[in-house]
Amino acid sequence: MCVIFLAWQADPRWPLVAAANRDEFHGRPTEAARWRGDIFCGLDLRAGGTWLGIHLSGRFAAVTNFRDGDIAPAPRSRGDLPLSFLQGTASPQAYAEQVARDGDQYGGFNLLVGDRDSLWHLNNRGAAPQPLAPGIHGLCNGQLDEPWPKVVRGTQALTQVLAEGGDAQALAALLQDRHQPDDAALPATGVALEVERMVAPIFINAPHYGTRASSLVWLPATGSPQMVEQRWDAAGAALGSSDSRH
Repeated sequence: MCVIFLAWQADPRWPLVAAANRDEFHGRPTEAARWRGDIFCGLDLRAGGTWLGIHLSGRFAAVTNFRDGDIAPAPRSRGDLPLSFLQGTASPQAYAEQVARDGDQYGGFNLLVGDRDSLWHLNNRGAAPQPLAPGIHGLCNGQLDEPWPKVVRGTQALTQVLAEGGDAQALAALLQDRHQPDDAALPATGVALEVERMVAPIFINAPHYGTRASSLVWLPATGSPQMVEQRWDAAGAALGSSDSRH
């Protein structure tokens, strides 16, 4: 998962609304999102974890990698982090604090874990566990709300969509934004400029790497959470979709 836009406690009907793109190598085997017991998520068939998912109880979790030029292999897969939270019963705070103690076992990551009452963030690149303040947030491959062009653009779009009623098609459309920022606006994260350009848009479309799935999540004040996943091929064309309500 490479970019997540969140509305946390910004609407009394929906404690959480999330719109997220998972960016990955096209050759990495993946299973589409579906119900796996009480958990609705996709599955990384290489390492066995997930990037984003929901639990019938109202639990939510998502992970992004942290882009800082460090590509050293790690003992444990980042995809285990959201899946373990969804499978468990620990509170978001307790789980985040536990992960913080073991953070050096993983490659660079950002983690979000939450339920109807709280949403917590941490990473293993300097951000200790903290609850998110109510409002609109963006998380990519740097720090939470770091003003990378795609984070700024996406949070502004989410704010507008929600102000206009939160239409699902409009939420999905913001994740398909292929705007290319100017080079001068790009962050310096330790990778080559060509790579920074490639991964700069909200929707990434490159021959070997790009946006593989777009996910929308709604966590209502009462009742079951909802999640929709739209999958994309290597040319950036729509493939199948999955809906937790079906």
